[in-house]
Amino acid sequence: MLTFGVEDKVAVMRLDDGKANAVGHQFIDSMNEGLDRAENEASSVVILGRAGVFSAGFDLKVLSEGAEARKALVDKGAAMLLRLFRYPLPVITASSGHAIAAGALVLLAADTRLGANIESKYGLNETAIGMSLPPFGLEMAKCRISKRYQTEAIIQATLYSPEDAKKVGFIDEVVDQTALEQRAIDIAEKCAELPSQAYSQMKNDLRKDFIERIEASLVS
Repeated sequence: MLTFGVEDKVAVMRLDDGKANAVGHQFIDSMNEGLDRAENEASSVVILGRAGVFSAGFDLKVLSEGAEARKALVDKGAAMLLRLFRYPLPVITASSGHAIAAGALVLLAADTRLGANIESKYGLNETAIGMSLPPFGLEMAKCRISKRYQTEAIIQATLYSPEDAKKVGFIDEVVDQTALEQRAIDIAEKCAELPSQAYSQMKNDLRKDFIERIEASLVS
């Protein structure tokens, strides 16, 4: 599922399960494997999904297997997302398609988020499917989504086009599909030039309150 390479100190991670890139155990393990390698081999990270879909969210097949299986997957996903949220290196995501629910949370946990200018949807659809965001998802959404749009984006489960997703805060820039990967690498290379210790410290200082509330929720 994971393709990993390093280009000029930039770790390029491509996640592709051949389907919807559902956030299941394999997705999480692959993400952690790539993040482990990047810390040792690179100075910044680019995360790419597959053409047409970045990630459609938690694996519904696993979620339907019962409370124990559901909790195991969500807890594992929460730990991965928290790691991404406070990851010491710059993280740039490039979405070439849909990013829904936990897929959207991966974007919210990253630093700079790009989206391709193709027909696709971004958003948190938990309310629409009769669920609520767990604390880790809610805190990331509150941190990254514009306060002006938090009600419609979080409570009302609105899904957005790339341009509207940029306005709301799911992504930072809409890029032509053919230039998406290179644009992400260019940003990662620029971020890699920043002093790494200062970058990590500033990220954690800025997100400190959100991180602490997420950590507390995972312990309880």
